[in-house]
Amino acid sequence: MSLLADDLELQPYTDEPDLPLAMASPTTLTTPLPRLKWLDGARTSRKWFSERFTDRLRTLLRPRFTWRYILCSTIGLYIVWCFVRGQPLLSSRLPAYSGRYEVGTLDLEIPLETPVRISDTLLKSSGEPAFEVETVLFTLYYPALRGSRSDKPKHLWAPRPLSLTAEGYARIARVNNFLIRPVFTFALWLIVGSIEIPAQVDVPLHHGGGGGEKLPVMVFSHGMASSRTDYTHYLGEMASRGHVVAAVEHRDGSSPGSLVCVAGKQDRRVVLFQESDLVSDPPMDTPRIKREQLAFRDAEILETIRVLRAIHDGRGHNVSALSSRGEGRDTLHRWTGRLDFDRLTIGGHSYGATGALQALRSRAGGGRGGKLQLQPGNGGDQSISPAAVAAAALAVGGIILDPGKESGPLNAEIDVPILVVHSNTWSRARSLFFGRPHFDTVKELVRGTLDRVGASWFVTSIGTSHPSVTDAPLLQPLLLSWTTGATVDVKEGLKEYVRIAMDFHNFLHKGNATGVLAEKATHDEYGEWVSEERKEEFPKSVAKFWEIHVSPEDSVED
Repeated sequence: MSLLADDLELQPYTDEPDLPLAMASPTTLTTPLPRLKWLDGARTSRKWFSERFTDRLRTLLRPRFTWRYILCSTIGLYIVWCFVRGQPLLSSRLPAYSGRYEVGTLDLEIPLETPVRISDTLLKSSGEPAFEVETVLFTLYYPALRGSRSDKPKHLWAPRPLSLTAEGYARIARVNNFLIRPVFTFALWLIVGSIEIPAQVDVPLHHGGGGGEKLPVMVFSHGMASSRTDYTHYLGEMASRGHVVAAVEHRDGSSPGSLVCVAGKQDRRVVLFQESDLVSDPPMDTPRIKREQLAFRDAEILETIRVLRAIHDGRGHNVSALSSRGEGRDTLHRWTGRLDFDRLTIGGHSYGATGALQALRSRAGGGRGGKLQLQPGNGGDQSISPAAVAAAALAVGGIILDPGKESGPLNAEIDVPILVVHSNTWSRARSLFFGRPHFDTVKELVRGTLDRVGASWFVTSIGTSHPSVTDAPLLQPLLLSWTTGATVDVKEGLKEYVRIAMDFHNFLHKGNATGVLAEKATHDEYGEWVSEERKEEFPKSVAKFWEIHVSPEDSVED
């Protein structure tokens, strides 16, 4: 008690019930309690840190007209803006489709009962066959039932795994090693990793008039160093206008990377390869690899048509059960009788355009390879005969976009109408192709087809570049304009590609040419009008977008 008596002055006993016995009232303290030095130090540190942080933040945010401050502020505001809008950091989102129908999509990967071996060429790294079709993988875009909403996440634009695609791009750049691959993977994730395809996944097909309207079908082949997801806007726009489009993923070594998925087997990686990656007898060279790749693509296109035929014939449930992608099991069985193979077209871009021309030559040849593996159903044997493949392969037309300049000879033995569309840069560049200008070769091919079947077109899309029909300009409009020389508005250019494709399909269905296809030729050579009179009479609204090199309208006048 002596310590208390020395340090505190205590009042006498109080009657207040809240104070313990012998405890002084707070009001009686005359000397403060001792303070702990470490507590003072902590409070001082917190105060110093708070003041320091506040001063630093105030200094950081104070406007200054230096290039570093302006650059950092712009980047910071852009990141915040992207976060608020859900926008990818380094790319634009893909726009919604503009047609009258909503768009559905689903992935199918169907195994062949017996793999189709194209050649005996082997991969040097593994000793496995380089050109053997084990499965066919494609994405369907189709007009969806209005108001349908999927409970599945939307498809990502960049196929997974990203590391596989990145390895393919590293191979293209010839810098493929364990140090560079992670850099490419990170860059791919940063630029397009979060991009989604704006279509509803695995929703019901549009009912159509009376519930049984048949829909035209197109099978589409991608270009070199591309994949089936590179054309989602162009193909989705076709679907929004009433078409069913199958975008094939080619495993011929031309895609950056793809996984071959078969139930019960380990996924097989297919990465872009070149002649030096292959073993063959005689040794592989460029002409041979092109022949084998095109034959491989031909087989994949025919197998895709075979699967679509099975879906149309009422075996959608069996097809979806075989698919390793897990989509279509609740919807494909309702597609019975909905696909119009009397309006089947084959299209492609660049290397895919060359492949489409190749596939059109096979239209009367029957099919090739083993039967598609389908589970038996109520109707007994559900496999598809070679005769059915031959019937399914009867395409009635082809849409050929920038046929390849380095993809081997162009097949000219075609007996159906074709529409060949060159981008502006493709026509402008006077490239030699097997000893003569590529432009002249294409023009002669189209004129020969026109003479045989009475209808074919060759046109140039003004202001566009080779990638203009892909999604790339939508994702990176400024970069693509700077690097490719495209001058047309990105969306306007794609809209024109879709419009002329629809004019072509309208001609195949009804027999009358509309839009650009109803015009006579304007330019026999790129950039050179056939006459001043034609220049004056040609509608300026059309001349802004198109040059016409070959048209049936000239034959009609003759």
